Amino acid sequence: MGEKSKKGGWCGWIIVLIVAAAAAGAIVVLVMKKHKDSSSDAASGASEKKYGDALKIAMQFFDVQKSGKLVNNKIPWRGDSAIKDGSQEKLDLSQGMYDAGDHMKFNFPMAYTATVLSWAILEYGDQMKGVGQLEPAQDSLKWITDYLINCHPKDNVLYIQVGDANADHKCWDRPEDMTEARPLIQINASTPGTEVAAETAAAMAAASLVFKSKNSGYSSNLLKHAKQLFTFADRYRGTYSENIPEVATYYNSTGYGDELLWAASWLYHATGDQTYFDYATGKNADSFGNFGNPTWFSWDNKLAGTQVLLSRVSFFNSKVSNSDTLQEYRKTAEAVMCGLLPKSPTATSSRTDSGLIWITQWNALQHPVASAFLAVVYSDYMLTSKTGKMTCDGNEYTPSDLRKFAMSQANYVLGDNPAKMSYLVGYGDKYPQYVHHRGASIPTDADTNCKEGWKYLDSTEPNPNVATGALVGGPFLNETYIDSRNNSIQGEPTTYNSAVIVGLLSGLVSTSSVVQSFT
Repeated sequence: MGEKSKKGGWCGWIIVLIVAAAAAGAIVVLVMKKHKDSSSDAASGASEKKYGDALKIAMQFFDVQKSGKLVNNKIPWRGDSAIKDGSQEKLDLSQGMYDAGDHMKFNFPMAYTATVLSWAILEYGDQMKGVGQLEPAQDSLKWITDYLINCHPKDNVLYIQVGDANADHKCWDRPEDMTEARPLIQINASTPGTEVAAETAAAMAAASLVFKSKNSGYSSNLLKHAKQLFTFADRYRGTYSENIPEVATYYNSTGYGDELLWAASWLYHATGDQTYFDYATGKNADSFGNFGNPTWFSWDNKLAGTQVLLSRVSFFNSKVSNSDTLQEYRKTAEAVMCGLLPKSPTATSSRTDSGLIWITQWNALQHPVASAFLAVVYSDYMLTSKTGKMTCDGNEYTPSDLRKFAMSQANYVLGDNPAKMSYLVGYGDKYPQYVHHRGASIPTDADTNCKEGWKYLDSTEPNPNVATGALVGGPFLNETYIDSRNNSIQGEPTTYNSAVIVGLLSGLVSTSSVVQSFT
């Protein structure tokens, strides 16, 4: 009995030791896992802070671009300008924003800027608010929409440009000092411009949703103008750059069908009126939808944006989600997403070696940033609707895959690129110093006129004023960047670039669901 007892005790100690070792191992594994998780959380938090910091910078370029009598001006080297714009027609067109490094007000891309900025606020207003940028975004949006309202004095009249582009580009001066003539261009029933009228309708409809709870009277006024402009755009159809050839040099339109669908989609969101849904999903969709053929979202082509925006209806509105045409919009939106994902069987080959979407040499960053904005929006629609996957030619991808793609494009812009340079001016330690921007290039105390300012374009000194938040044109296909003030292909920022980078960064500030309805 003793022998047996002695043997049992020895075994017991072995078991105790094994259990203790296993417990210790489990503790080590748990500690390591916790460390790994906390490291991952810390990395995620650092990444999200980066996007929040970049958003604060990007938002400032809207202030840089403001025209008119400035209110609460935060840019020390900017002042009042173009105060008399529109006066020859007894209109106040002093507000709005300059298009790029010049002093032109081109309403086609400016209205697109307002639409995209509205969309970003509607999807990611909470994220903006979390980093103190919601109010600046709303203020910048209103600066544009105030101007657009004044550009629409009659139902079938819309002023679409302030300034003579040829005369403007013969000068190099500060906006505060310009003396050149500021002629106006309008569209009307006899000289239609469907795409500009429809884009302006889209901007006002989207903005009416932004201001609905904040300023209901203003929201109603925007919606009234949006409805009138949509009717004008649809009833008097014509391509603005064909009817007004002088505008084609800078913002030539490739067609107006996409703007009609885009505007109808925004009006449906703003009103809930089935008429607009039927417009976007009826015979006009057959004529202009281009289903199954992915396109690039830009100031000229709104199809991809419309497809994503109407996918929102498919995800969240069960009353109409069974519409066959609505499903075509969503399928084409997914085809757009599949083209963006680098490992998808249908991935576009239009990329740099480092993975940046690259479509055009002039203002190269507009397409990757706009595409990434759509990707993060679509990924959040999937997450919010608990749609776990989508399929690209038999391969499955998740919302996380889309978000990773969006982050890759944002990270490239912010400095994760072969040049190790941030293309967002003011962000990071290295960014362009010779931005092609008149106001930034001329000292505030310089006494110049139209012609005398050219010496500042040719100066070898960096810009005396930092165009904070400017997203420059970006790299060539070989991923080089020439930081020269004369290099407008790469070095000129645009206001509409700011809208898409603000939208993208807002979507990346934090991972969260989107609202299921804008109203």
